[in-house]
Amino acid sequence: MILHCGSFRLDTSRPLVMGIVNVTPDSFSDGGKHLRRDAALAHAHQLIAEGAAILDIGGESTRPGAAPVSVQEELDRVMPVLEGLRGAPVPLSIDTHKPEVMRAALAAGAAMVNDVNALQAPGALQAVAASSAAVCLMHKQGEPQTMQAQPQYADVLGEVKAFLRARIAAAEAAGIAHERIAADPGFGFGKALGHNLALLRGLAAFRELDVPVLAGLSRKSMLGAITGQDAAHRLPASIAAALIAVQRGASIVRVHDVRATVEALRVWQAVNEQVLPEN
Repeated sequence: MILHCGSFRLDTSRPLVMGIVNVTPDSFSDGGKHLRRDAALAHAHQLIAEGAAILDIGGESTRPGAAPVSVQEELDRVMPVLEGLRGAPVPLSIDTHKPEVMRAALAAGAAMVNDVNALQAPGALQAVAASSAAVCLMHKQGEPQTMQAQPQYADVLGEVKAFLRARIAAAEAAGIAHERIAADPGFGFGKALGHNLALLRGLAAFRELDVPVLAGLSRKSMLGAITGQDAAHRLPASIAAALIAVQRGASIVRVHDVRATVEALRVWQAVNEQVLPEN
């Protein structure tokens, strides 16, 4: 499948790595490290050099328990970074659920919207439809402040897939071409450990949606629950999770540790495609 991101065409027949640029003081793993514009830009350029095929820039933490920020505060965080990266050799994704931020970011050159709310906010569908950008529609249960309190599902795989199918249909009805849509089951967003493992185990079922699947597992608490490690020490678990996600059908993995993930995927590809990398 080819994902259309503005002027970019991303071939998802091989797994792609999306690098995370958190311009926030409170993200669960790297909050505050790249809050200043210069630090965020340096980090972004480093991720591109390490092999990121997409950069995902966010100005509001969506970790469990995170407090919302105003539209203006989010714009103040992300717009200088987007403007500083204008003309980058990879598509820039804006990680937001606010239509006002979407419109400003798209006008500044963003080629993708990564929305944890799956374009359900009033005006969000229209904001993306009016552009040529791609969109990633994510499933979540509840809101960040309370979503991990007591998530409940009768059939987590079926319910998440049905939600994403409905949101893909809504996006297409609003004028967003099928080739511009990706889907994310939303690991850790209103899911207990058992739900997350069931989604990862059954990830191949999301191929039925006929859009690229994005998996965001990097450093997440589900990996901490399995390994006993804090967020700063979850690199091996994050790489293992990314490889499992790709093996089970993910086209894009959203990660903090780009270089390590890219190298792990190169080994996986060399074995599975039975070709040697060029020297």
